[in-house]
Amino acid sequence: MAVGGRSATPEVIWARPERAGRGPRPAYSRADIAAAAVRIADADGLDAVSMRRVAAEIGCGTMSLYNYVPRKEDLYELMVDAVSAEYDLSGEPSGDWRAEMIALGRRARALMHRHPWLPGLMSPVYGFSPNVLRYLEYCLDCLEGLDAPPGTKLELVAMVNGMVTTYVTHELATAERARSLPWSQEQEDATRIAYLGRELATGKYPRMARAFAEGAGPVDPDGAFERMLERVVNSFT
Repeated sequence: MAVGGRSATPEVIWARPERAGRGPRPAYSRADIAAAAVRIADADGLDAVSMRRVAAEIGCGTMSLYNYVPRKEDLYELMVDAVSAEYDLSGEPSGDWRAEMIALGRRARALMHRHPWLPGLMSPVYGFSPNVLRYLEYCLDCLEGLDAPPGTKLELVAMVNGMVTTYVTHELATAERARSLPWSQEQEDATRIAYLGRELATGKYPRMARAFAEGAGPVDPDGAFERMLERVVNSFT
């Protein structure tokens, strides 16, 4: 039994026909609904995405929206699929699987910065939509030259995506915290570095002192990202 278009049993939104074989053409497409939800999330964050607000954005009633998207989780899945279409998968892989995976990691980072809400939805639950499946198929095509079972190749893709998601989540959280500070980020950094310097000077943390001495200087987020990404990819050699 369904209530407001919502099934009482598990279903996948992609297995549900977008329109019935007969009857009038739906007033809205899934692409329209996904685009509206993405606009809201890009502007105001994922918490701002609600069935009521998406319905208002496209100009329909909230209960009518449930006829197109039975659950909010389905709406999230539409959103992930919509932005996954931004990956350019038109070219043929170069044959250098390491370079290809590093390039895909860079593209994933850029995608998450364009849509800061995306890391919060990076879950296998939303991982099998049409555009995501095309992305995974492309990744496996890029990995043709890697002598490993298909399952191991998928693990590499998951490791790269997991590393990128974690890194971008940290970047976004750091930027958000900086915006909320009543002083400048430079003042905050200077105060914390001075405290750390005093603690390391006590001699209680010799290994940490050596590590920071070798890595003295401003943090380079792009350089750190590249090094981490290369280590993940090269771990499969």
